[in-house]
Amino acid sequence: MSTASINLYGLDRAGLAAALEPLGIEPYRARQVHAALYRRDDLDPRSWTDLPRDLRDAIADRFRIARPEIAARTSARDGTVKYALRLEDGALVEAVAIPDGDRMTFCLSSQVGCAFGCTFCMTARLGFRRHLQAGEIVGQLAALREESEVAGGAYNIVFMGMGEPLHNIQALEPALAILGDELGFGLGPRRVTVSTVGLPDRIRRLATFPSPPRLAVSLVAADQRLRETLMPVARRHPLDELAEAIRSYGRGRRDRPTLEVVMLAGVNDTPELAERLAAYAARCRAKVNLIEFNPTPELAWKPAPEERLQHFLRVLGARGVVGTVRRSRGRDAFAACGQLALLDPKSP
Repeated sequence: MSTASINLYGLDRAGLAAALEPLGIEPYRARQVHAALYRRDDLDPRSWTDLPRDLRDAIADRFRIARPEIAARTSARDGTVKYALRLEDGALVEAVAIPDGDRMTFCLSSQVGCAFGCTFCMTARLGFRRHLQAGEIVGQLAALREESEVAGGAYNIVFMGMGEPLHNIQALEPALAILGDELGFGLGPRRVTVSTVGLPDRIRRLATFPSPPRLAVSLVAADQRLRETLMPVARRHPLDELAEAIRSYGRGRRDRPTLEVVMLAGVNDTPELAERLAAYAARCRAKVNLIEFNPTPELAWKPAPEERLQHFLRVLGARGVVGTVRRSRGRDAFAACGQLALLDPKSP
């Protein structure tokens, strides 16, 4: 690969130092480039006045600096905004900005489409198209942060958009390094959540990262057969194996892992499954987030009624398990959990 084909955006400190080494620069110059790209959001090397002019010109001539661009936006009545971002190859990926008072949560994607076929998620209908590169992951945050004009560090990020983050762990690792770097976005691990369908080996690998993020696992049901029908990945990774990985991830951490359960009427909302969920969560030493199902015309499931959600919360509480309900945000813009599939809410 020639240097002309290298995109500097998406390289962490070590990657930048390696890419710029042929220019014969001092190591601290790579740190300055890192800060320009990610802290200052300045993508024009010739404007980096803390670098000598000849070095700025050399970087501009020899490297690309490209990040995703906002192609479209759709606003929901509750203030949530869904963005379609165009990548260099023309592919589109979606990300979401969710306001919460004076703070913001940015929901980022890790892939174009998804390979795991969860039956309650519209992204699965796209199938797997490709992994995002680290710069395409980080660039979503940069674009949304700029668009939202969020003050300082008044935001958190969640990897709950399109795709399975741990399936793309080779790009997730440098992306997390950039997000956490004080010369980058400066996000501490408690401000970053990675949600996964439940890949035990990748969960264990994530735990070895220098600053592991918060972990959320899409469980759906603490019943092996039912989970297999809703999430094909469960056929390869039984609940017992998954529980060991989740419990191990939480060991020694202040933040317990979270089990996410999309509540489907007449499917996984029975009293028996509430008891099983409570026992499984206690075994994993995990919290539980009950998620309101967000319907689309293409999916036959219906949201579980409110009384079932409240029953689950009571059962969890009786077992000493912390349980919460994640209320739908952005549903009318197809920006809510499970709805990211390049859908246009104006379409019939």
